[in-house]
Amino acid sequence: MQNEVVSREKWLEARRALLAEEKEATRLRDSVNAARLALPWVKVDKDYVFETPEGRKSLADLFDGRSQLLIYHFMLGPDWDAGCTGCSFLSDHVDGALPHLNHHDVTWVAVSRAPLDKIAAYKRRMGWKFPWVSSFGSDFNFDYHVSFSPEDLAKDKVFYNFTRMQPADANDELPGLSAFYRNDKGEIFHTYSSYARGPEELIGTLMILDRAPKGRNEDSTMNFVRRHDEYEEAAKAPSCCH
Repeated sequence: MQNEVVSREKWLEARRALLAEEKEATRLRDSVNAARLALPWVKVDKDYVFETPEGRKSLADLFDGRSQLLIYHFMLGPDWDAGCTGCSFLSDHVDGALPHLNHHDVTWVAVSRAPLDKIAAYKRRMGWKFPWVSSFGSDFNFDYHVSFSPEDLAKDKVFYNFTRMQPADANDELPGLSAFYRNDKGEIFHTYSSYARGPEELIGTLMILDRAPKGRNEDSTMNFVRRHDEYEEAAKAPSCCH
């Protein structure tokens, strides 16, 4: 299907009208960003322990000497054979940003409930460098509402993305992004979390596709995405990050 073909003059008229909407969206994004920065914080009093390649670490250790920590809740459960396709798509965009984030006093860490050896194997397969640790045996994923036990999924509702949803629409693992701040006294605060399509702006490929003639050209959210080493293979199941 092809869009209407018009003269350059008519195209400029339509493009200027769209530009006005784009500027409005930019102003709205700036406003949302300001509101995000103004959110109240919650002090983290619970002790969490993570398995890392360097041994067991606390949440404070994950900051790696910086004051800000972004944790990507990567969908890779203890019994999963591979990481979520959508989480993998997002994570393909992280390594190049790490020097810039670190220089800006921000540490990025992925956290999954899979055991460390399973995380390491998948990380090698994907060729990633960003820090990735295991919360296996910890309450961390459950407390931040991205992992759900069989008992949780057997209930009438599960809590995800700040609302209660049908268990049929959930999964044992779901994606998200959480932010933390550590002050000079060593106190840690939870400042922000985002779930479902919330972290979508981190996926630069989608932002590029939005400017292409066919856009994302998808039938459902990110159903075209494959792990980056699977594009030459037969089509796999669509992304689990709906």
